Amino acid sequence: MSWQVCNPATGEVIVDVPCMGQKETNDAISSAYESFYSWSKLTATKRSKYLRKWYDLLIAHKEDLGQLITLEQGKPLKESLGEVSYGAGFIEFSAEEAKRIYGDIIPATLPDRRLFVLKQPVGVVGAITPWNFPLAMITRKVGPALACGCTVVIKPSELTPLTALAAAELSLQAGIPPGVVNVVMGNAADIGDALLASTQVRKITFTGSTAVGKKLMAGAAGTVKRVSLELGGNAPCIVFDDADLDVAVKGALAAKFRNSGQTCVCANRVLVQEGIYEKFANAFSKAVQNLQVGDGFIEGVAQGPLINEAAVQKVESFIKDAISKGAKVLLGGKRHSLGMTFYEPTVIGDVKSDMLLSREEVFGPVAPLLLFKTEEEAIRLANDTNAGLAAYIFTNSIQRSWRVSEALEYGLVGINEGIISTEVAPFGGVKQSGLGREGSKYGMDEYLEMKYVCLGNMNSN
Repeated sequence: MSWQVCNPATGEVIVDVPCMGQKETNDAISSAYESFYSWSKLTATKRSKYLRKWYDLLIAHKEDLGQLITLEQGKPLKESLGEVSYGAGFIEFSAEEAKRIYGDIIPATLPDRRLFVLKQPVGVVGAITPWNFPLAMITRKVGPALACGCTVVIKPSELTPLTALAAAELSLQAGIPPGVVNVVMGNAADIGDALLASTQVRKITFTGSTAVGKKLMAGAAGTVKRVSLELGGNAPCIVFDDADLDVAVKGALAAKFRNSGQTCVCANRVLVQEGIYEKFANAFSKAVQNLQVGDGFIEGVAQGPLINEAAVQKVESFIKDAISKGAKVLLGGKRHSLGMTFYEPTVIGDVKSDMLLSREEVFGPVAPLLLFKTEEEAIRLANDTNAGLAAYIFTNSIQRSWRVSEALEYGLVGINEGIISTEVAPFGGVKQSGLGREGSKYGMDEYLEMKYVCLGNMNSN
C-alpha cells in the first residue's frame, strides 16, 4: 500500500511512498531497542562526533534540503533554507551538549556513605512531528535524544515525509549506526497506537495539535511513558501606544505571516492600543499588501500556498464567523487568484474576543486586529485562552516590558522582535500548549533519567 506526496503549490504528485502501519512500527521499535544498548554505551565524545558529522552533512546539503522542503511543504525557498540552518543548529548544539551531561555528588548524611546522582538515557523515543517544519521539528527532538544516548523512531507527517527520509539518510552517511534513527510513515493512528502500546518505547515527544496531544498523553498512561508535548498556540502580539511603529509593523509582519501563518508561534491576535490603532492598522495593511504570493521557488515570493484544501476552508470559516459578528476586512479576505490553496494575505479589523479568530488558531495568513485601552486590559485579553505558547510585546518602555512579560501566561515572550526561536533557548508552552521544553541545555533533561546511587560501608577495609 502507498500514498501520494503532493506539491501544494501545483497539486502535482511528487512521489508515491509506502504506507506503513503497526507491523512496520513494531519492526522499527525492535530495531531501535536492539541498537539502544550499544549506542548508549558509546562515550559522549564519540556520540558528539557522530552528531557533528551529521550537522556538517545537513549544511553541505542545505540547497537540496531547502528545495525538498519547498517542494513538499510549499514555503518560500528562502524560508526553507533558513529552516535547514535552524534545524541543523539543533544537531550542532546537541553534539556540543552531549559532553556536558553532568551528574552530582551529594554531601553524605553518614560518615560511611557516599551519595551521587547519575543521568542516564531514557531509552527508545517515539518522535511524532508535524508538516510545517519538516526538518527542524525532527532535529529539535532527535538531536538531544541521540546526544543523551537514546535511539529514536520518527513518525513524520504523512504530508511531508521526504525531508525526514533525507535527514535520516544523512545520519547514516554521518556514520550513525543503522537502527539508531528509524523512520515510519503512513497511517498516523496505527503508528501512534503501536508506539503507545510498546513497553520498549519509554518516551513520546510530539509537536502538533492540542487535541492529538491530549490523546497521546492519555495513551501514554497505559505504560507510564514520559511525554513532552509542544501543542497549539494562540499567540497575542501586543502593540502599545509607546511602541516604535516601524519596529512593531516589521515584527508583527514576521510573527504573523512567516510560513503563510502556519506556525504554532504565529501571532494569532494582534492587540493594538487605541492611541496607535489607526496608524498601526494603516501601516501594517500597507506592509501586508506588499507581500508577494506564489510558488515558493519563484524569486521574491514571501508567501506560499497553504498546506491543503482543509486549511483553506478553515481560514474561510473563521473569516466568515468574524464578519458575521461585525469584523471588517481591511485587506484580502479571499482565495488568491492563483487558485489551488493560495490565500490572500489578510488583515481583519474590529475583531472581538468572542470571535473564532480570537479563540482558536487560524493557522493561515490572517491577522486579526483587536483594540484595547489599558495595559491591564491587554494582559487580560492576552491571557484569556487555554493556550500559552508564544507572546509578543512592542513597547519602548523597559518597565512595561518587564511588567507585561512577567504577567503573560506564556512559555516564550518576544519583546520588540517577531522571530525569537533559537536552539540555544528553551522552547515550550504552559497551560494546554504543552509539557516540557525543547532546545537549550534544558531540553536535554527531557531525554534523561536521574539515578541516585548510595554507597554504604565505605569506612570498612
